[in-house]
Amino acid sequence: MTVGADTLRMHLDYTTWASARLLEAAAKLSPDELSRDFGTADKNVVGTLAHVFAADRIWMGRIQGQPPARFIAPEERDLAVLNRVWPGLLQVWKQWAGELTDANVSTVASYQDLKGNPWSTTWWQIVLHVVNHGTHHRGQVSGFLRVLGHVPPPLDLIAYYRELK
Repeated sequence: MTVGADTLRMHLDYTTWASARLLEAAAKLSPDELSRDFGTADKNVVGTLAHVFAADRIWMGRIQGQPPARFIAPEERDLAVLNRVWPGLLQVWKQWAGELTDANVSTVASYQDLKGNPWSTTWWQIVLHVVNHGTHHRGQVSGFLRVLGHVPPPLDLIAYYRELK
């Protein structure tokens, strides 16, 4: 099985759209709301968004054969920093995806995970993982927003499709 280049580009566009919506929603929160600990691995709204950003960066580095030396730097757990650097990273993904063809989506990236274990994964599987991973954690942030008394923006894939019309 493989997925076509156009489908991968659309899903990367979706993840850009959804992440931007959550960054905008997070900008409306108070500092206390942004840092409220929800007892999850990444603790709060900003930590969870930083986790998604860092994973997006790690996977792009793996595709490029240049994985970053770190996962999340302490200064990246800041909404202003995320608003400044994440859109640029998503633009790198968009540019990379612009070169995808149905013939090269099965290109294999060989890399080491954060524990040093070697892996090889096709580009199409990496893209779908990046999008799915982001969706999972954006869902967490949406839940955090609800607990804080805010209505999260619609992030469903179907909402994105409907906006394309």
